Amino acid sequence: MSTNLYKRLKALLPDDPVMTGQVSAVFADGTALVALEGAAGLLRVRNPLGTANGVRVYVQGGAVSGPAPAMPYVLIEV
Repeated sequence: MSTNLYKRLKALLPDDPVMTGQVSAVFADGTALVALEGAAGLLRVRNPLGTANGVRVYVQGGAVSGPAPAMPYVLIEV
């Protein structure tokens, strides 16, 4: 067991959520504007993969993490 209290606290916290969206605009500074699914809003995120405009992507931790499949958005309430 680790004695570093900060590491123990950080291990309890969840990771950043993975969101899906479509790239709306690509900027010269290496960022992109992503429209999130379900009209959840717009995010300006880092674009290390150089993803083109109009591509569906996964966003995690303020950056594009990869391409996402083109599937319809479905909201299921429980």
